[in-house]
Amino acid sequence: MQGGILYLIAAIVLSVMLALIKLAGQRLHVTEILFFRQLTMVAIALPAIIGGYPGSMRSKRIDLQLIRVGLAFGAMLLGFTAVIHLQLAEATTLGFTKTFFMTIMGIFLLGETVRARRWAALSVGFGGALIVVWPTGAGGFNIYGLASIASACMVALVMVLIRKLSRVDRPVTILSFQAFGVGVLMFLPMLWYWQTPTLREAGLLGMIGALAVVGQYINILALKAAETSSLAPLDFIRLIFAGALGWMVFGEWPENRVFFGAAVIVGAALYTLHRERRIKAAD
Repeated sequence: MQGGILYLIAAIVLSVMLALIKLAGQRLHVTEILFFRQLTMVAIALPAIIGGYPGSMRSKRIDLQLIRVGLAFGAMLLGFTAVIHLQLAEATTLGFTKTFFMTIMGIFLLGETVRARRWAALSVGFGGALIVVWPTGAGGFNIYGLASIASACMVALVMVLIRKLSRVDRPVTILSFQAFGVGVLMFLPMLWYWQTPTLREAGLLGMIGALAVVGQYINILALKAAETSSLAPLDFIRLIFAGALGWMVFGEWPENRVFFGAAVIVGAALYTLHRERRIKAAD
């Protein structure tokens, strides 16, 4: 019960963070937003990093750490660009495709076995994503929709790498590499696209970083209080929060295809999670 409540609170916090990113992105470039987000995260995490030094910056798999930093950079850049340019509900819906990518990554990178029914669920889920990004006018596919799907793929890869790294490195080491690495990669693009923030925008940037840390911390508490398999279905409630924020803050109301595609994606993802839980129980 406590884990579920914490997970819902984290979902609200991270949904508000996305809404603030969309607000800040009306004028500021995504690289500037992300740089200050990382800067805030580093400032908050610095005591733990310094307290664990030099072990906090010493990895047994530096190659995987660097690959993970590059993938996290790409995932944030594409994902938050999509959030700025798509409706919040649409971007959140496409982000759920990470469940399907994680299943595929599990096959090729972790040697997991996937049976016919889960393959069917994967196919249906990706079909739902196509419904969401399918062109409705004379133009082609929505490039920001495709960016959101590419971001979900990178997020899935990052999560698989975290699984591997957690076997050999301490959590503070994994945190340190991402906090500093993504910030460094964002620095030069941020200078190129620099726009001096107004006082309001500076406040938004600070809140984005703070909410990112708070949301992730509450997530960790939730995962400590309950099993991941019991919390995973609650992740889809973020779609309700995103839709509500999109409507209240930006006056967004998704097209019918987004509702239909979201139902297909969520249904397929829930079935995939259900099958994974049954397989683990059988083992």
